Amino acid sequence: MFHLVAPSPWPLVSSLGGFMLTTGFVLWVNKGFLGFTLMLTGLCTISCVFFTWFRDIIREALLENAHTITVQKGLRLGVILFIVSEVMFFFAFFWAFFHSSFSPTYALGGVWPPKAVTTISTFSLPLTNTFILLSSGASLTWSHNALILQDKKHTILSLTITIFLACFFTCLQLFEYFNAPFCISDGIYGSCFYLTTGFHGFHVFVGTIGLLISLYRISANHFSTNQHIGFESAIWYWHFVDVVWLFLFACVYWWSS
Repeated sequence: MFHLVAPSPWPLVSSLGGFMLTTGFVLWVNKGFLGFTLMLTGLCTISCVFFTWFRDIIREALLENAHTITVQKGLRLGVILFIVSEVMFFFAFFWAFFHSSFSPTYALGGVWPPKAVTTISTFSLPLTNTFILLSSGASLTWSHNALILQDKKHTILSLTITIFLACFFTCLQLFEYFNAPFCISDGIYGSCFYLTTGFHGFHVFVGTIGLLISLYRISANHFSTNQHIGFESAIWYWHFVDVVWLFLFACVYWWSS
């Protein structure tokens, strides 16, 4: 049985918020009139839409029982397509990285990494962050299995551990940025490094918010053993973040150094 959603203002409002956010950011960067105010307004609008839209979806699942098996299949397909689009997003950054590293120009000294760049030691913070992120994936799998087994105590405990590890990873990544021997303006190497790892860090931040929402919903008994598509989506997204980091560690940190 399919679910026909009621007319909603949120697609239009989110579009307006995205327009204000991007336009305000461009104006702010170019020191235009009211650029920062417009950007902040767009960011607040999108944040409010996220909250209200997710509230409506949760209401459909809990009160209206609209998330049938057919609807859940559609939601899972939507999450899969979203993750595929994210794969393409990171593919562009890896393409730029390998394009520059396989054929370094004369301006880079003919070598990769460029002669003027001192790289970050692979077996220091990057290796530590790898263990932390993989451990968070393991604890998240533990939480999922505990939910299926109707063990609420271990579900909350393991998910809390996952969120702690995610926050710890983000803190170490920020520490690495502040102490890195190069910056984003240091040629193509600095641009590729900070854009790729920075957007990964942003995805970690978004994934952490998703896990926090899942923790609240588990505590509020929103999920059951056969209907927890929200938590399942957050799990898939987090494992995607784990896989991207493995490629980052192998290519940007280890191979590039």
